[in-house]
Amino acid sequence: MDELNDFTEEREESTFDLKAELFKYLTYWKWIFLGFLIGGLIAYLYNRYTIPKYNTEATMMIVDDQEKNAMNATPSGGGAIFSLEDDGIQNHIEKLKSKQLVESVVDELDHNISYFIEGNVITVEAYKSSPVLIEFITPDSIIHFTSKNLKVTPTSDIAFKLEEEASGYSESHNIGELIKLDNIQFTILPKSGEEEGTFRKTSSVNIKIQPLRQVAADYISKLQIAQKGQAKDILALSLVQPTPEESEDFLNKLMERFNEEGVKDKQEVAENTTQFIQDRLEMITTELDSVEVGIAEFKRENRLMDISSGASEFQSKFSAAEQEIFTLETELSLLESIEEVLRNQGNYELLPEVGISEGGVSGLINSYNTLVMERNMYLKAGTEKNPLVETITEQLDSLRENLYENIESTRRSLNVRLRELNQRENVAQGQFSNFPGLEKGMRSIERQQQIKEQLYLFLLQRREEAAISFAATASVARVIDAAFTNNAPVDPKPWLILVGGFIIGLIIPILIIFLKNMLDTKVHHKGELQSLTKHVPFIGEVPRITGEQSEQIELNDRSPLAESFRILRTNLAYLIQNKNKDRGEVIFITSTIKGEGKTFISYNMARTLGSTGKKVLLIGADIRNPKLHRYADVAMGEKGLSDYLYDFEVTENQIISKDQSGSIKIDMALSGPIPPNPAELLMNDRMEQLIKYASKIYDYVLVDTAPTMIVTDTLLISPLADTTLYVVRADLTDKKMLDFPKELKQQGKIKSPAIILNDVDYSKFSYGAKYGYSYGYGYGYGVDRESRWQRIKNRMTGKKS
Repeated sequence: MDELNDFTEEREESTFDLKAELFKYLTYWKWIFLGFLIGGLIAYLYNRYTIPKYNTEATMMIVDDQEKNAMNATPSGGGAIFSLEDDGIQNHIEKLKSKQLVESVVDELDHNISYFIEGNVITVEAYKSSPVLIEFITPDSIIHFTSKNLKVTPTSDIAFKLEEEASGYSESHNIGELIKLDNIQFTILPKSGEEEGTFRKTSSVNIKIQPLRQVAADYISKLQIAQKGQAKDILALSLVQPTPEESEDFLNKLMERFNEEGVKDKQEVAENTTQFIQDRLEMITTELDSVEVGIAEFKRENRLMDISSGASEFQSKFSAAEQEIFTLETELSLLESIEEVLRNQGNYELLPEVGISEGGVSGLINSYNTLVMERNMYLKAGTEKNPLVETITEQLDSLRENLYENIESTRRSLNVRLRELNQRENVAQGQFSNFPGLEKGMRSIERQQQIKEQLYLFLLQRREEAAISFAATASVARVIDAAFTNNAPVDPKPWLILVGGFIIGLIIPILIIFLKNMLDTKVHHKGELQSLTKHVPFIGEVPRITGEQSEQIELNDRSPLAESFRILRTNLAYLIQNKNKDRGEVIFITSTIKGEGKTFISYNMARTLGSTGKKVLLIGADIRNPKLHRYADVAMGEKGLSDYLYDFEVTENQIISKDQSGSIKIDMALSGPIPPNPAELLMNDRMEQLIKYASKIYDYVLVDTAPTMIVTDTLLISPLADTTLYVVRADLTDKKMLDFPKELKQQGKIKSPAIILNDVDYSKFSYGAKYGYSYGYGYGYGVDRESRWQRIKNRMTGKKS
């Protein structure tokens, strides 16, 4: 078998074998299948006992004030005064999610009080179906800040047990009895309409009382609002909760309260405007009466009955200039009225819009009213110390000052234009030197009368518009779809959870196996010796011995252990067949570290060779840690190798003893007493002398040596060997140590090495064809065991195997 000795350095190739990697996992198929089933079971139980959550939706459209306001039916349109400035769709969304609005909805629906019925596994909320109800005597102002978890357990038709875990309260009470617990008072009543005798059969009910602000914050975090439609003026409200009826009530009530507050804000503006107009009308009426009395006095004093015919020519020439003067003086009067209201009214109240376009006064008034309404909205949910309120207040103060400055600058501008018109009128008037001076005085009085009349009619019209606006204020939003709940739950999703559970259950054991294999650095089978067997021949492997099996082979032994050593003997014969036959073969058995079974291999290899009738000598050369005496039936006082090495008077025959145990006869030379200087003893010529003597008498001389990595004993005497059997133990030898025997061969420190894999557990491997596990142990040579499928097929066809 020359090819066994012809090992040269080869280029490193990929040793990855997909089939082998798969079988690493398929070996643990039972654990993988168990993880698969457990993952599916956990997913099923999660779906079975998790309370599903449903998505509730509602849709509403924001109404455009400019187009939908009822004041558009008035002659002037009404929009200049009474339509609010568009806050934008985002402002409406913020209002819908405001704490003040949501808290008012939660308070009205009593959603801060929840009822739960205990089941065998889970506890479900009984919304509007609780068999008991709690009625508070304590004011809502205290209840809204209370946090309690009460448990009501009926004990009879009229009695129940009340428990509160936080305070340790546990007492029995009757239905309708006044109960005092900490700072609250309440009564427990059965639900009206229940049949008599059903109260005692009711399961325990948990009554959960939460602070109003906490429940509102929870709703705000869950509430989702999205814009829809081409104009983005449609809002889609959605809420995901376990109780669909509770979500539907909340969304419907939220949209209702949002409309109510929007209408209330508009009506407040209209009411303030009406009051302002009424006050101005009373003042204008007095001034108009005074002007008319002045006309009558003027005519009486100057004895004038009709001066309009005398001034007709003057009127026709200067009507345009007078009309401008009239308009300017009207706007000046309105500016004075607005300024007077601004100075006399309280801080941060709504201002009337009187339609003055000069100088941007109307725009500032609209902005001022918008900020006032926004400030009032935040004050409902907080105090003036709220940072948002303080910010708006600063903006209002700044806007108020701007309004004063704007009114003053507008008044100066109007006065300049008025002086220019009066100058033009005076110049023109000079051309009519013959026109009586009385005409001018009369016309001035009449002009004052016209101004008062126009202002009076204007305010009358605005008062009617304000009254109509107050009575017919349009809704802020229109509900398109009331709240509705989809039938399918959004969480959990049963099929997704179930498939995910199966997948996770499958992945976890595979991942554990992967980590185990990745962290495992031990040698387990022949396939993991490929990096070593490219350089050192592999002659066989020895199976693992269980507790019931013998550690030594016997004559005609048919056990897997005996068969494996026969294979080793056959391969060893091929390895040494071309060597000299003039003396016996000297075989060293060694390993990398202790515990790899070299003594076990040495002893059974010697017995296997001896079973063929050959003369075999087994020498225990591991004099530091002798183990061979465990297998020998030799008295402990007999001389051994260490005696022979240091005592030149001891002969070879004195240390060689006959092994009389069993039917296989081999000679043995034990290690003897442990010396203090093993390396020095092995370096002398006595060891070489012993080997030469034994090789002339015996066919095989097997030497059980010390581990090569731990001590240098084996390397000192390795030149005496013809062949070195290097033992690697499965599940013990680290893969990193496989480079050590390869380096020893490359450096020439051991002669003709061959690898033996010891302690292989065949039960772990189903992929045996690649690694040589198909020995047929226990079935006899030349007899193949039928597969399970073949046996089933034979039974079906009636064929005997």
